[in-house]
Amino acid sequence: MIAPKFMPVVFKQLWRHRVRSILTLAGVSIAMFLFIAVQTLQEGVRQTTQAAADDTTLVVYRENRFCPATSRLPQFYVDRIEKIPGVASAVPVKIVVNNCRASLDVITFRGVPREDLVGPKGWANKWQVIAGSVDDWQKRSDAALVGETLAARRGFKVGQSFDSSGVTVTVAGIIRSPEPQDQNVAYVHLDFLQQSASKGGGLGSVTQFTVRVDDPAKMETVAAAIDEQFRIEADPTTTRPEKAFVAQAGADIVEIVKFTQWLGWGCLAAVLALVANAIVLSVQDRIKEHAVLQTLGFRSGLIARLIVSEGMLIGLLGGALGTGIALAIVHFGNFSLSQEGLSVSVSASWSVLGWGLIISAGVGIVAGLVPAWRAGRREIASCFRAV
Repeated sequence: MIAPKFMPVVFKQLWRHRVRSILTLAGVSIAMFLFIAVQTLQEGVRQTTQAAADDTTLVVYRENRFCPATSRLPQFYVDRIEKIPGVASAVPVKIVVNNCRASLDVITFRGVPREDLVGPKGWANKWQVIAGSVDDWQKRSDAALVGETLAARRGFKVGQSFDSSGVTVTVAGIIRSPEPQDQNVAYVHLDFLQQSASKGGGLGSVTQFTVRVDDPAKMETVAAAIDEQFRIEADPTTTRPEKAFVAQAGADIVEIVKFTQWLGWGCLAAVLALVANAIVLSVQDRIKEHAVLQTLGFRSGLIARLIVSEGMLIGLLGGALGTGIALAIVHFGNFSLSQEGLSVSVSASWSVLGWGLIISAGVGIVAGLVPAWRAGRREIASCFRAV
């Protein structure tokens, strides 16, 4: 690249053709906005479905069932599951959703026994309560602990009541959790949800069991043992690691996100074409000026680097604008894709911001290479004759 003292020259060249530069920046910003939006969606899918070496959670579901409304298991299965070697804990969970299909705005209720939520090893121990309290949740049978993302998207406040799927609850607290699924659900008392939900089997019936194993290496063994335990029962089970379960349940969402990768590549191609076109036009307008610069002692290599820096600057400025807008919308919009009671959060992170700036600058550099190479190879005399 060039020394900082030459950057004013690059800025001046862009400002001389401000209309062209502004239109190019706008085009780059729009393309990078779409590219970053796709990347945030892909990042959300990766975080939700990519298994880690230390994962210890299994999901026990009714065999050949997918939507929570159709998965019904006897609650007493929990006692038999806990006796299986390798099982550290098993929690019966009742799930009620207002929409089982893929949607951007789904309210999911999860009914959990009081002792499994607030006990010594309860799920609430890993949460940060940012409003209200768990104690308030324990005092009311119709209370709900709402995930931060769901609360922000729907505007829920502590003490507010809301209704969904025929279930009316009062917000007792708003929680922040390291688990993506916790951010988009409302946790309620299991017995309350069993009685309040219009469908799902009533008392003694749950949707799934969330099982923790004592050793990640035993995940497959324990899953096979659970399914074998209930293989000949009236309600057989299918047990999978939690992230594999999310990936299968949200298969349609995963496929859609995979398709959007092509949209991302198309956006990068658009950025390359826009910046390259702007640089080529700019260089054509300045052929005589380059000859004057060479006469004043500017080497061909320096002129080429000035042109490449111009492309990098256009790409970086446009990319920064588009990336910043995309991440701001994602952050404040609290978007998530939900299907069958499971959510894939559209997540914004500093890594996405960094990669957006690096890619936009890199594309700008690539776009300026050919015009820079051509300008650097021109002889002074030919530059004067070209005008």
